[in-house]
Amino acid sequence: MEKAVFRGRFVSARNLAKSLFFCMISRTLSLTACALVAALFTSCGSSGPNILSKSSINSGSGIYAKRESFSLPPVSSIAVAAAVGKPRDKHSMPVYAFSDRTRIVRTTAYTCSESDHLVYGDKNATGTVLRYNDRVRSAAADWSFYPVGTTFRITGLPYLYVVDDYGSALLGTGTVDIYKPTKEIMDEWGTRNVEMKVVQWGSMTRSAELLSQRTGYDHCRKMLANIVRQRPDLVSVAKL
Repeated sequence: MEKAVFRGRFVSARNLAKSLFFCMISRTLSLTACALVAALFTSCGSSGPNILSKSSINSGSGIYAKRESFSLPPVSSIAVAAAVGKPRDKHSMPVYAFSDRTRIVRTTAYTCSESDHLVYGDKNATGTVLRYNDRVRSAAADWSFYPVGTTFRITGLPYLYVVDDYGSALLGTGTVDIYKPTKEIMDEWGTRNVEMKVVQWGSMTRSAELLSQRTGYDHCRKMLANIVRQRPDLVSVAKL
């Protein structure tokens, strides 16, 4: 049987082939392990090793795909009739009382990779991670309109949305900004007027507590002042 020199030793051609085969397998497994470790440390905001990049995840159901299809039913005639006579915000959208749970709302979309959100990474205004899965998704709003923790559904979609973020562009409006994990999905949503139902109101007290720590920002200070105008009992919480 033919023999060859391998790492200073004489080995048979068959053993040489086996050695080379196992070396290739070992190298492949090592590269795979390295790739998995790198993925674990990748996130939109680099907030921790157990958060995978939302833009790189594909769950199989398509919720993290590059594009989404948002086919929504038209706003119901009941919601249209209920909006008649309501005061309007700067976008000419109706402004509702807290007793009105079904409403027509202007929605926009944002993502954590936008330039004005990069500093916050994948964190929301409460300090937790922005959510986007097949059950619960994050949303931003003026907390004096939709206090933190407010949960709602958009007619035609199966998800439960939770207000855990805010944005200066939302100040003084009933607009709700829907979180999307990629710019492609954000652009796909665009701006839409939807029918929305509030499932549960969030906490004005919690909103005031968080905003009172951020009065150095104009939009936070104005949201806080509007909360206290509606809830004078929170003036001590707001520390105004």
